[in-house]
Amino acid sequence: MAPRLRLLATGGTIAGASTSATQYVGYRPAVTAVDELLAAVPALTEVAAITGEQLAQVASQDMTGAVRLALAQRINALLTADNCDGVIVTHGTNTLEETAWFLNLTVRSRKPVVLVGAMRPANALSADGPMNLFRAAVVAASEHATGRGVMVVMNDRIIGARDLHKADTMTVDAFTSPLFGLMGLVSDRRAHFYRGGLRRHTADSAFDVSGLQSLPRVHVAYGHEDDDRTAIDAFVAAGAEGIVHAGAGTASVSQRVKPAILDAVARGVVVVRAPRGAHGLVVRGMEFDDAAHGTVAGDTLSPPKARVLLQLALTHTRDPGAVQALFDTH
Repeated sequence: MAPRLRLLATGGTIAGASTSATQYVGYRPAVTAVDELLAAVPALTEVAAITGEQLAQVASQDMTGAVRLALAQRINALLTADNCDGVIVTHGTNTLEETAWFLNLTVRSRKPVVLVGAMRPANALSADGPMNLFRAAVVAASEHATGRGVMVVMNDRIIGARDLHKADTMTVDAFTSPLFGLMGLVSDRRAHFYRGGLRRHTADSAFDVSGLQSLPRVHVAYGHEDDDRTAIDAFVAAGAEGIVHAGAGTASVSQRVKPAILDAVARGVVVVRAPRGAHGLVVRGMEFDDAAHGTVAGDTLSPPKARVLLQLALTHTRDPGAVQALFDTH
């Protein structure tokens, strides 16, 4: 029997259209319905039995915590049933990293979950969306995809959600795994896997969002030359429960910003340090005494991904040491 897959559509460029097949500027994302996406790739039926569902219809810069929660909860409901062997999610590329990572931490199943998007609108010359979608179905239908965590398929590459990084604004090879490498590749109708997901994920994750109605408020403050305490003070005043400091280099903290971070921690706000360059390791005590100041080192997570993990961590605890333990294991 063919694998039974459910496609959850959320919008994005893969569901977009342009007024010209050769023009990118001014195209409209999130205008094509899920049935049209499936109909555009008839070869999908040769890979799996796929049914579609329109969960949202937004450009991914407009993605919200509420939609992500609904998406995770829907996937968990689908994957508990015997008639669903895996899930594909179509998504805009602007925040694909965050949603994939969020699902990697909140899906409670070993069944395959694959996110896919496009860098070109559906009616563009050499549109990448249809082939990306076909490749995503190949991966989700593979008997070897089980237990690897949430995956993203773009440009024939299989990338683990924790490693995913959008490195270019427009090209079809925009997505990479700069630190730990690709999970695999897709060729024709076969997925070639070379490793699994890193650290705790999906069924082994510490997080369960069933019944959760909202996520804690967490913001990102960007460190730069001549920065000051304005942003952090404003986030605290607005009710932030957590702040990610996207610091230069090894997520360093300037002497101008340090007092604001200490004041935020004193008020119960959990502060995580992550590198603004998005690549590399940040460990405790690296250019900042996290243990003494009550802050958390973000490991290898980019600022947006550190924000996602901090949101989920805050549903468990506000103790910086316990939050650090979650960053060290996920």
